Amino acid sequence: MNVSAAAETCQDVLSEIQTAVIGDQQRFETILTAIVGGGHVLLEDVPGTGKTLTARTLATALDLEFKRIQFTPDLLPADITGTHVYDEQAGEFEFEEGPIFANVVLADEINRAPPKTQAALLEAMGEKQVSIGGETRELPDPFFVIATQNPVEQEGTFPLPEAQVDRFMVKTTIGYPDRDGELELLERRANRETRTPDVGSVVDRDAVLDLQTVPESIGVDPEIREYLVDVCRATREDERVEVGISPRGLQRLFEASRARATIASRDYVAPEDVHAVVHPVLDHRIVLTTEADVRDVDPRSIVEGALNSVPVPSMGD
Repeated sequence: MNVSAAAETCQDVLSEIQTAVIGDQQRFETILTAIVGGGHVLLEDVPGTGKTLTARTLATALDLEFKRIQFTPDLLPADITGTHVYDEQAGEFEFEEGPIFANVVLADEINRAPPKTQAALLEAMGEKQVSIGGETRELPDPFFVIATQNPVEQEGTFPLPEAQVDRFMVKTTIGYPDRDGELELLERRANRETRTPDVGSVVDRDAVLDLQTVPESIGVDPEIREYLVDVCRATREDERVEVGISPRGLQRLFEASRARATIASRDYVAPEDVHAVVHPVLDHRIVLTTEADVRDVDPRSIVEGALNSVPVPSMGD
């Protein structure tokens, strides 16, 4: 698959998502950027904005197996990864796969489960495998986690560990639609007999795997590479920051920029590709000092300051 074919496929997927979910196309592009770049997505939003529908629609459009895990305080790691069950007829234990064994896994309200259960996702998200009973089992390919957390419902929640947050390539929101969008939502509902809209598959699993290889062919000029490095390093020099962007975060920014260029049908990364993904990729990785946290400093302002401190490279002809 070449860049133009990949970009056309991405536009078809975005169009299919928007037949089911009312929202800002830029937010959907951010989510798709992570998928094309082989990363995971964290959605933070209030209930009822279409997070679950977006994840399910994306899986259907890509013709991938979808499973949803509702995170609760009593959820155990084995409830996610699976466990060995004794088969009386065979006289032996057989492994019963958990819901993590799917192409697209929706981790709903991930911050309602205790840290031990959240940690069960770390290996899966980082290595695309799980270790159970001394055995390592590979997860399906492709494999994506789309996790949601509710900023309103704070009671009974557990903060995500920094290592867990760092595993998400992007963090974004769906947001409320505007007035015209909500009117369209009701019009669509009035014109169908089911509560949930139907969507179709745009590509198949093999095409998704091909699509993920395209960003590897996207060129990144040395000046753009220096720009990425300098922006990330600048976050570590801000006195309001306890922990700045790590080398892993830098790599995710590099990968997301190439994925964004693919969606834009460019065979090279332009500064606008970096600017399109820099906040979704970097903001959630910033760890503020205690003083900055008490003052409610927005991590977005930290990243914005880092961007403003580094000259934007000029792309020559």
